[in-house]
Amino acid sequence: QVQLVESGGGSVQAGGSLRLSCTASGYIADSYCMGWVRQAPGKEREGVAGAFSGVEFKTSLSDSVKGRFTIARDNAKNTLYLQMSSLKPEDTAMYYCAAKAPPCTIVPRYIYDYEYWGQGTQVTVSL
Repeated sequence: QVQLVESGGGSVQAGGSLRLSCTASGYIADSYCMGWVRQAPGKEREGVAGAFSGVEFKTSLSDSVKGRFTIARDNAKNTLYLQMSSLKPEDTAMYYCAAKAPPCTIVPRYIYDYEYWGQGTQVTVSL
């Protein structure tokens, strides 16, 4: 089975940057959809970004982070990155890496399609 481990979370001031990493183990193919989902205390989970690798690397971002966050990959390290910049206090949340075998979608709002989840990494943005 697929195992996902996130890292890179921490505390940062508004306007700062962080890079989250998701390292995958077990069987996973380029056709799997992967993404980042966040959840703040007392709020529902929100899809942030999605990605998959087929003939080419494809990504999708939610409206709330578009223009500030970017997804990248390192196949040699079996790692997916979430590069976050211009961070805002509203970005404070636990960030989870997730994946699903095809058929799947990378559209961030379809968070319930994911079948594999990491433990999460905390991101805190202060003023």
